[in-house]
Amino acid sequence: MELNETFNKAVEASRALNLTDVSRIDAVLLALADAAEAKMEFILEANRRDLALMDEQNPMYDRLMLTPERIRGIAADIRNVASLPSPLGHVLDEVVRPNGMKITKISVPFGVIGYEARPNVSFDVVSLCLKSGNACVLKGGHDAGYSNEAIVKVIREVLQAHGMDEHTVTLLPADRAATAALLGAVGYIDLLIPRGSKGLIDYV
Repeated sequence: MELNETFNKAVEASRALNLTDVSRIDAVLLALADAAEAKMEFILEANRRDLALMDEQNPMYDRLMLTPERIRGIAADIRNVASLPSPLGHVLDEVVRPNGMKITKISVPFGVIGYEARPNVSFDVVSLCLKSGNACVLKGGHDAGYSNEAIVKVIREVLQAHGMDEHTVTLLPADRAATAALLGAVGYIDLLIPRGSKGLIDYV
């Protein structure tokens, strides 16, 4: 699967995000929390479509299920992230070499982070990535396809409303070929966090 153009847009978005003022990012996060609550029924309807295709006895059923209470909790978590101090620009270490050269280690973003897309974690992942100045590429499975698409649509609408590149957050197709493309995206994805089933982790 050829997704290099998609990955490249995420890289370009990450560079723009790296130049974005911290206060603006916090404003986007607060708007995102509001949007999660305002678009609650839209998200829940998509989630119900996913759940309708799954056996209620499946252990994944509850993990994929969203409720008004869970979405309100997600919104509260996003607001909490917005209230945290920025992790960027901190001097972590400083040393002067014998020749007089001063070397300073400063916290900076990774760039583009790849992570699992799942209804109850996607908002959290995006908020943490935004706060730390990273674009994110999300990859989910077919079991949460409708939910993930709805959530990313809401997130991208907020980004666009605040004049930010929508490719700061990208959702890949829900198939194994996209997983393979993600694993091979050397030069595009700076950090990939495999999270999911044992089969997926073994594959990664």
